[in-house]
Amino acid sequence: MKLSRCMAFLFLFAAGNALAQTEAQDEVRLMFDRYIKAENEHNLAAVGQALQDSAEMLWVAPRSIPVWGRDNVMMELTKRYQGAWKLEPEMAALKLTVYGDTSARLVVPVYYTSGPSASRERYLLQQTYVKTPIGWRIAAMIPAPLPTP
Repeated sequence: MKLSRCMAFLFLFAAGNALAQTEAQDEVRLMFDRYIKAENEHNLAAVGQALQDSAEMLWVAPRSIPVWGRDNVMMELTKRYQGAWKLEPEMAALKLTVYGDTSARLVVPVYYTSGPSASRERYLLQQTYVKTPIGWRIAAMIPAPLPTP
């Protein structure tokens, strides 16, 4: 009898964990979708809401040096939004891993169009998300160049 109670408890615990993981994945995915939409609309206010409000927030812009802190990232984006700018994630290749209740990693290939000549390049974008009191926020964004297929 004690063994079956223990098994029932373990089953319920595992089911609860799976449900929490799925919920966190859905929330992170929704934040990613909002972030991409805001980037492509050049909506700085919405992009800023997606970023962790911290001096430790990190963005490594394509072909650039690391930018630390949400405020500095926002200043850099203001400059970059002057020309063409578009992110096109390959959603079928998106990988999302949730680590416990407070962090997640999203990895997805993206096409990045930028600059006056609107050059189109492909990157593997890695974003680290953290759970804050106001929801999931991007704590780090790091692109790595990929060959164009």
